[in-house]
Amino acid sequence: MRLPLPPRLVTTAREYAAGVRTPAEPRNAATVALLRAGAGSPEVYLLRRHGGMAFARGMHVFPGGGVDPRDDDAEVGWVGPPAEAWAERLGVDEAMARALVCAAVRETFEESGVLLAGPDASSIVADTTADDWEADRVALEARELSLTEMLRRRGLVLRADLLGAWSGWLTPEFEPRRYRTWFFVAELPPGQRTRDVSTESDGVTWLSAGEAVAGADAGEVAMLPPTYLTCLELASYAGPEAALAAAETRRVEMFMPELVDGDEPTLSNPPWLEPLLASRGAS
Repeated sequence: MRLPLPPRLVTTAREYAAGVRTPAEPRNAATVALLRAGAGSPEVYLLRRHGGMAFARGMHVFPGGGVDPRDDDAEVGWVGPPAEAWAERLGVDEAMARALVCAAVRETFEESGVLLAGPDASSIVADTTADDWEADRVALEARELSLTEMLRRRGLVLRADLLGAWSGWLTPEFEPRRYRTWFFVAELPPGQRTRDVSTESDGVTWLSAGEAVAGADAGEVAMLPPTYLTCLELASYAGPEAALAAAETRRVEMFMPELVDGDEPTLSNPPWLEPLLASRGAS
């Protein structure tokens, strides 16, 4: 199974493949597949981007967004694997690794109200729904407050051990807006709950990973290829614990879908998914 390329993009993709056009410079980003236990496979938290967005309008996506300069802060309170270990997992230098982990935690809080932090290495914030938390979330979103400042003021540390590295996706060259995105996984912390707070979405939902894939196949849930294929992969795990255990051995290699030309042009699949696709009778 290869995802078909819409006819309107085929000519453009061919021009980029031939070097006729110059691709846009991608922006670094982080996104988190937030998981909770479900029937048969983990459930994933999805936001539907509203129709006014310049990128991926109407698509169901995981919480996430671009890396900001405030994310690269060596003073951030931090427990769990150090930036050096994350650099190896993510295939980047230590400064970028720290920025990506901070961006993943910040964006998850900004877009779902879930905070992967706690007072120490053995505890997690239990509730982030009070008005003072919402004020901090809004200030973060408005760039009036940094993650480092918020954690320090509240006596908290970022729980890097609650994240797992999953994959890396680079937007195809033929797209006008491009992102170099590192995908993470994390389990919804006990006591916390997601809230529909993102200004970039017009709806949110929890679906089992398998249901999300089935919905996309039926044309009921619009997803970009990276989200769809991530859900397809997560559907093969029994629950969040199994997915996070698998993430411990992952090393991210950035993948950019490319045009597979022919009578029915498609996009290429990442090599790490070929065994799964083959097991489903895909080609």
